[in-house]
Amino acid sequence: MLDDRTTAAAWPTAYPQGYAVVDVETTGLARDDRIVSAAVYRLDAQGNVEDHWYTLVNPERDPGPVWIHGLTSDLLESAPLFPDIAHEFAHRLDGRVLVAHNAIFDWSMIAREYARAERVAPVRQRLCTIALSKELALPLPNHKLESLAAHFGVVQRRAHNALDDARVLAEAFRPSLHTAAERGVRLPLLECRALTEWSPGPAAPRIGRQASASSYRPGWGGWRPSRKRPPCPYPNPGRYEPDKPLKQGMRVAFSGDTSVERELLEDRAVEAGLHVATSVSRLTSLLVTNDPEAPTSKTLKARSYGTPVVDEAAFTQLLRDVAPAEGSVQDVAAPAE
Repeated sequence: MLDDRTTAAAWPTAYPQGYAVVDVETTGLARDDRIVSAAVYRLDAQGNVEDHWYTLVNPERDPGPVWIHGLTSDLLESAPLFPDIAHEFAHRLDGRVLVAHNAIFDWSMIAREYARAERVAPVRQRLCTIALSKELALPLPNHKLESLAAHFGVVQRRAHNALDDARVLAEAFRPSLHTAAERGVRLPLLECRALTEWSPGPAAPRIGRQASASSYRPGWGGWRPSRKRPPCPYPNPGRYEPDKPLKQGMRVAFSGDTSVERELLEDRAVEAGLHVATSVSRLTSLLVTNDPEAPTSKTLKARSYGTPVVDEAAFTQLLRDVAPAEGSVQDVAAPAE
């Protein structure tokens, strides 16, 4: 492995010049949940720690799974609101690649908080340490942070404490980064897009009310629970053809970050009579992504199947004129009132 004496000379020039290792604890996993604490370890290009920062955040609602993160209403009541710490948080992230374990979750929560505060987080790329461990083929029993930490001999002191989790990840990321540099591995960087349109979601209980253990489901995958939708009433007419309108019944999948919140885009697609697919298959009519070169499972499958790909802006334009299903007398589905 590269050591400190040879790192500067041998370091890949294509690698980022700095990283912000981030962990946030939240009131839950859904799109209306809030951040209750945040930590950032800033690292230089070789993964060496420059400094760290930690804050509690008043979520203005119940704190959620206290038995996990340990942050009660009493502790959070006098904590700053997110708009109060947004500037300092942004300063810590500015010009760096955001690094997190299951980075889509942390980034999505951060992007939503900045949208609520009517600001934009200065993050352009993220790196998920789960994806990096897969690229490096590390012999891990699973993809939990504790397994990654144990592999590199990093000791966890307070699991689900944002500051300690960020420290653990920073200490495990450095040898991962050096291993990648030594092997010439391309880092699995993904684009981060700020939310410009989002839905605030349903009202939540104000801070002071605790959520019960039965209301929190830690088995949820990703950063939000999947939504059950009624089946599309129209048959799949096949693949989208460039320079032609979408047709009702087409199967549309989404991948990567969008400036309009994913659930809003999905809702609009359903309202137009399209079938929203959670994965890409040979039956998929169209993949919507702003980063078609990203090495995600959906983009890789779309490439292998020859599935048409358009970006968010083009898809938004196509939604304005969706053709009725063949044999249907109805016009394009009108937006729900």
